[in-house]
Amino acid sequence: QVQLVESGGDLVQPGGSLRLSCAASGRMFGTFAMGWYRQAPGKQRELVAAITTVGNTSYTDSVKGRFTISRDNAKNTVYLQMSSLKPEDTAVYYCTRGTYWGGTYYSDYWGQGTQVTVSS
Repeated sequence: QVQLVESGGDLVQPGGSLRLSCAASGRMFGTFAMGWYRQAPGKQRELVAAITTVGNTSYTDSVKGRFTISRDNAKNTVYLQMSSLKPEDTAVYYCTRGTYWGGTYYSDYWGQGTQVTVSS
């Protein structure tokens, strides 16, 4: 059984920064892709960023240049560094484990989520 535990969510002012962390249990962390989703109230869940086993990254257009996903396989941890935050980044952020198939990221395990609120 894989457990994913997110941390780092907080209330931050527009223009501010946050770093989310996701600690994964289980073996073979380095053999899986990882991703971050978010869901804002009344909106569909969206894939924000994903990272392959070899460190290739992808981002949704709205966060390109502002967010950075990274991983530390020695610590079984994936990060999401967020900067220049905007009110529209407000959402619950979920860490996922997954795989790439045909260029698309698919998740099989999800964390419980961490709240990010961007407001003055």
